[in-house]
Amino acid sequence: MATHPVTDDMLKAEYEKIKTQMGGNEYKARHILVEKEAEAKDIIAKLKKDPKTFEALAKEKSKDPGSKVNGGDLGWFDPRRMVPEFGAAVAKLEKGKFTEEPVKSQFGYHIILLEDSRMKEAPPFEQIKPGLIQKARQQSLQKFLDETKATAKIEIVQAPAAGPAPAALVLNPATKAKLADATKK
Repeated sequence: MATHPVTDDMLKAEYEKIKTQMGGNEYKARHILVEKEAEAKDIIAKLKKDPKTFEALAKEKSKDPGSKVNGGDLGWFDPRRMVPEFGAAVAKLEKGKFTEEPVKSQFGYHIILLEDSRMKEAPPFEQIKPGLIQKARQQSLQKFLDETKATAKIEIVQAPAAGPAPAALVLNPATKAKLADATKK
């Protein structure tokens, strides 16, 4: 660790990678999940007459136990964490609008109401810096061990014929010295 210190430049580069991966929008939505397409279409017809009934209809009709009690509220989420059909449908919606066709997924038929959207933001650098330092140190150590293993002469020596014994690992003196130095640091 002493010969391969973690620099701020390394940490900032890793932080930029994380920010890139986290990019995109997140959404706040509600949904009503039912088993039959006809039932979903019936709910959509009711919503077209009075969109303000979404919460009440979710509490009454939805088969999603996690969101049903909250009027279908799913909170903020990344669409990539939802089933693909659901994520794609919510990304196409305008704020305040609901899907006018049922969205079929492996769970049934969804009616989705988009309440809001926003750009996803990465946590501040200082907040995740300790985790980045730990990750960089682990990567550095793994790289060192891989390089040491690649250059080491490893011989597997069988124990004397006295009985079955596990094989012993014998390292050449240079490799032993490298490993001893690495463990002291």
